[in-house]
Amino acid sequence: MKSWIVLGASLAALAVALGAFGAHGLKNRVTPADLIIFETGVKYQMYHALGLILIGILGFHYNSDIIQTPAVLLSIGTLIFSGSLYILVFTGLRWMGAITPIGGILLVSGWGMLVFQILKS
Repeated sequence: MKSWIVLGASLAALAVALGAFGAHGLKNRVTPADLIIFETGVKYQMYHALGLILIGILGFHYNSDIIQTPAVLLSIGTLIFSGSLYILVFTGLRWMGAITPIGGILLVSGWGMLVFQILKS
């Protein structure tokens, strides 16, 4: 439980730092379209960082087995979703955009699994 809160808070802090870097450091270095892509990665990282914190808190109220799979799915999904967008912008490897939906599927699966686990408990 505590580890998911720590991971979520760490990802949130990183999202703030990346958001500031995007707003100030990338603004004049990438295209406006790439800046929007980068901002999407930052937004989804922050949303799911907060989700991990929430899941960690839920772990104090539910059996910890209930939160493990959703937390893992959100963690890996965030890494793949946001990470692929960051790599796309930083390197120009446009094919990384084809990997982003895999992260999105994991994110949706994580939230769905959380619903399922809580309803089942």
